[in-house]
Amino acid sequence: MSDEWPSVSPEIKSLIRRGAELILDPPEEWIEAIHDASLGGMRMKAIADDPVLAEGTRRTNLANTLRWARSNVINPGERVPAEISPDILTTARDLVRRGLDESALDAFRTAQSVAWRLWMQVCFTLTDDPQQLRELLDITLVSISTYIDDTVEATSNRMRSERRELTRGTHAQRREAVALLLEGAPIPIDRAETQLGYRLLGPHTALVLWSTHPEQAANLESAADTLAASAGCANRLTVVASAASLWMWLPTDEAHIARVSPSPLIDVAVGRTGNGVDGFRNSHFQALATQRIVAQLGGSHGFVRCDDVRLVSLLMSSAEDTAAFVDDTLGEFAHAESALLDTVRTWIKLQCNTSRTAEALYTHRNTVIRRLARADELLPRPLDESLLDVGVALEVLRWRG
Repeated sequence: MSDEWPSVSPEIKSLIRRGAELILDPPEEWIEAIHDASLGGMRMKAIADDPVLAEGTRRTNLANTLRWARSNVINPGERVPAEISPDILTTARDLVRRGLDESALDAFRTAQSVAWRLWMQVCFTLTDDPQQLRELLDITLVSISTYIDDTVEATSNRMRSERRELTRGTHAQRREAVALLLEGAPIPIDRAETQLGYRLLGPHTALVLWSTHPEQAANLESAADTLAASAGCANRLTVVASAASLWMWLPTDEAHIARVSPSPLIDVAVGRTGNGVDGFRNSHFQALATQRIVAQLGGSHGFVRCDDVRLVSLLMSSAEDTAAFVDDTLGEFAHAESALLDTVRTWIKLQCNTSRTAEALYTHRNTVIRRLARADELLPRPLDESLLDVGVALEVLRWRG
């Protein structure tokens, strides 16, 4: 891109400023359209499936949009300098730590195409003069594309710098050894144990700790300490997966790990316990799969074991089909108060035993009977005719919040 910037008339500067002011507070549907474009397609699947990377991409999209708008309110039509904001810096680090290269920056390009289409809608509201409209579109197309080009170049340089840093020291050795183990490479066990400082024989439970709140990154290590202490483990293996997530292994059975989230803003996904190198690998992939399911469900769920969401995961291949199944099965009952939902869920879990349900909920047996009768009134089909479907639908509803 040439450094010679096109001149802009005072009239067009005024139009650009007015348009930029309109998008300083962009409509929610605009931002969602940009997010969907930047995370769509098979090439972006690795990013879209990772809640930390996906959230970082969303923050970067919004930061880029607002920076371009603010700059054009102050200096309309002038070249917008690229800025490596904290969000972009974090995203660059996370992409490198996940082993992704600069092709991941295609998200900027796809977001740009949607942003340009939305900006054109704004331009057509600013003037009816064909000559002014042509000049307005010409200069802002150059402005937006140059800004994205400069941002991609600056981010690429930062990623190269991060990659050089990552290939030094013990952290790089740990990551290399873990990568080889996860790929199933024939790395000698004794060499891998030396590089990891972690014994590979015996039981392993893999965990993934992450947060969509960037300020929580500094608390991930202490959260890992808390989980290791809860399981009575003096030794643990952790690998920094990104600025806001950790991969972790504990040499113990998952039953020994306290079922609590170490922080309300940190989520924990736990794989099943396995033995030896195969167990090390399989437990990790189960923890990653659990993390993806939690991200698809939305919200924060704290401490989640693989088996907690196993049933729900079978229904998550299509969000639309899942929602339709819940609506068709539960009807008005889906919107009942939580006490009524909890009663039916517990009753089904306890094999339809009313007395045990009353004990579990610390309530009277007659209260349970009344709630079951009320559920029958709200359900599209009687409970005794749809017991299995209602139980599955309530489980989906619980995780979807």
